Amino acid sequence: MPTSSNRRPLLCPLPWPSLVPLLLLAGLAGCDRQARAVDSTEQVFEGQNFRVVNVDLKREMLSLHWKDPDNGEPYGTINALRQWGMSHGRRMLFAANAGIYDRQNAPLGLYVENGKTVVPLNLAHGNPASGNFSLLPNGVFAVYPDGHAAVHTSAAFKADGKPVRWASQSGPMLVIDGKLNDQFIDDSNSLKWRSGVCAKTPHHVVFAVSEAPVNFHTFARLFKEELGCRDALYLDGTISQFYVDGEGYAGAPTFMVKPYAGIFAVFAQPTP
Repeated sequence: MPTSSNRRPLLCPLPWPSLVPLLLLAGLAGCDRQARAVDSTEQVFEGQNFRVVNVDLKREMLSLHWKDPDNGEPYGTINALRQWGMSHGRRMLFAANAGIYDRQNAPLGLYVENGKTVVPLNLAHGNPASGNFSLLPNGVFAVYPDGHAAVHTSAAFKADGKPVRWASQSGPMLVIDGKLNDQFIDDSNSLKWRSGVCAKTPHHVVFAVSEAPVNFHTFARLFKEELGCRDALYLDGTISQFYVDGEGYAGAPTFMVKPYAGIFAVFAQPTP
């Protein structure tokens, strides 16, 4: 099926000297936005809207958060983590829900925060009818100590055996080595708000969330055909939301959101 996109790259032409100062300032502001390490755009694929956020890991650090280190209580919401950042002099640029969690509101699979494995890798083969995590293969999104990121199937991640700084296991995999997960049905009527992630290159991470309910097949094709990802991981559905500084929230409506057990975040680097 044909695809289309309404992504509008921001152009920054040099202003003519005769232009008024206001236009000059507007042009400079536009160039500054294009140069941001966290870039947010709205894209249309197969007639559906998605919020896509690109993160340059060479310029900003992507981290993972579950519990407040000051009191051991889960953040639960993006806003709670944002408020924590503000209280510590850190401005949140971006945040997204992480992987799937269990009935005790703990990560269902691997969860590594700042080098510490809080929950081990989960390789149990459950019943796919019991949840998306068991729709195999599931996978791991990880950021390594040297700053590069990758998405692997859970089995490949275990075989690789390398230490990671941040990692979240979720499932199912959306795209595996350039191919769609063959568990997906193109005309499925299972429609939900959905979020996912890929590492397009070792230092270029792409997050996407649907702005309306969508099935797995279309969402996976967004990553493969529109975003150019060879490996992509589903994060969650129904409750998925992104926060982008200056733009607010995207994804599921707030009344659908439940407490998260893990939040990806980018905080602005402190100025010297």
